[in-house]
Parts: sequence; C-alpha cells; structure tokens
Amino acid sequence: MAKPRGPLVSWLTRRVGYPLEAVLVHGFCGLFRALPVDRASALGGWIGRTVGPRLRGTRTARRNLERAFPEKSPAEIDAIILGMWDNLGRVIAEYPHLDAIGAYGPGGRTEVIGAEHIDALRDDGKAGILVSGHFANWEVKPVCSRKMGLELAVVYRAPNNPYVGRLLTELRGAAGGTHIPKGPEGARTLIRVLTKGGHVGMLIDQKMNDGMPVPFFGRDAMTAPAAAQLALRLGIPLVPARTERLDGARFRITVLPPVEPPNSGDRNADVRILMERLNTLLEQWIRERPAEWLWLHRRWPD
Repeated sequence: MAKPRGPLVSWLTRRVGYPLEAVLVHGFCGLFRALPVDRASALGGWIGRTVGPRLRGTRTARRNLERAFPEKSPAEIDAIILGMWDNLGRVIAEYPHLDAIGAYGPGGRTEVIGAEHIDALRDDGKAGILVSGHFANWEVKPVCSRKMGLELAVVYRAPNNPYVGRLLTELRGAAGGTHIPKGPEGARTLIRVLTKGGHVGMLIDQKMNDGMPVPFFGRDAMTAPAAAQLALRLGIPLVPARTERLDGARFRITVLPPVEPPNSGDRNADVRILMERLNTLLEQWIRERPAEWLWLHRRWPD
C-alpha cells in the first residue's frame, strides 16, 4: 500500500527539500560575503525587487496594505510592495556583513539617537527588555547594542529548515548573547535570562494565534503579550527602539525612554494597556516608512 501523500511529502521535504534549500542559501551567502557591503546590499535589493513581486507573499502584502491604507491608490500600494521587497533583499544580503554594519559613531554605518537609554539599560543593575519590530534591517540593533556594551538575548522564530536555522544563528553571531527560539523551552530560557539580570531583545509585531487581540491599524491583531507581562511582573524597563534605513547599508537606530508602566491595580488590564501603547507606536513608525516594514506576515485574523 502506498504511503499517504502527507507523510511522503513531509519526508521528501526534510530529506531532499531542506538540504537543497540550504545549499542554495549557503551559495548566496558566500556570494554576498565575497562582495563589499554596499555592493552586496545593492545586489540583494535588485534581487528582491526582481523576484519578490512574483512570489505568493506579494498577495498577502497587498491585502494587508489595502486594509491598512484604504486611502492609497493601487500605484502607491505597488510602490510600497516594491520597496518592501528591495529592503528584504538587502536584509538577506547584509547578513554576512552585520558586524561591519553594526559599527556606530563617527565613521560607522549606524547612528544612534537616544544612546543614553541604552547606557541606562546597561548600567541600572537590573534586567530589561528592548522591543521593536521588523523594520529596515532588524538584525542591526542587537549587533550595535553589543558594541555599546549591552548584550541582548534575542528571541526569534526558528525557520522550518534546521540547516538554514543553523546558518542564521551563525550569521547572527555578531550580536553575541543568547539566541532564544520561540516555544515552551524558549520561554523558560527567556525567564531565566531576565531573572538573572540579563537583557532581552524582542520583536513584537508578528501574529500570535493564542495572544490577545490588540488594535493595530484600526483592527484587532492577535498580539504576543509576553514583553508587557514580563516587564510588569519583574518590574523591569521596557524600552522601544526603531531602526531606519538611511542610504543603502547605512542605518539610524532611535531608542526611546522606557514606556511608563500602567498601574490600574488589574494586572491583565495593565498588560493590555501596555501592548496597546506599543502597537500604537509601531503603527506610527510603519505609517512614516511603510516600505521598511515586513508586510508579509498574516498579521490580522481575517
């Protein structure tokens, strides 16, 4: 009797598809590593603009954009999508160069506004959480933070392909610290890091099916509340940070003061208030530079 198609496809994916995909990714990574930073970023942008609009994810991006910006014309939506793919292609091409890109200060590729808030987070003698979203090259923040003396344990979603996952972990090595995959074991690691006085970087703009509905662009989006829950439970600062792409592989990171924690006497209500404030901030940043956000997420339940 023939094997059911589902298990067979899964087996072929693991044994054939994933290794082939990894070979392709390693090949591109080697090419980008061999090029100077600016040329690698420019090539990645060109590949993103050329290939990305033809991929299935473009339909998701267009649907999200039409709902988030009902006032924009089809031409404006198309321009944002093209810019998003350009940015994503650059992000991928910049992975082998993160250590160089994360250099800040005079002569560096990244400028930091609000560096005093990083200094305070580093020197206040307690744990803390740096929160952001998938803006510009979101991998630059933990690298730059490390160069400023603040080690971040980074929470991330592990790719389905374990071979690619190992490569990404290696490329993220410029950020140092601990890499925490999402999931039950990752949650335990996250709590251990914070209870020992460590610092964590979290991207809070992805859908979490069992999260809480929080307004985002006028509609409820299922939002992971962990950042707010931990900050309130442990009494530690929750610091928002934004990355913007300035020109090619040059960036600006803006770090804001810690978000003022609500104190209504109802912990669940306070978590919701805090996440509403953070979603409002993310939305503001996205509206200012929509092409630099990753519209490929299925962010809303409908």
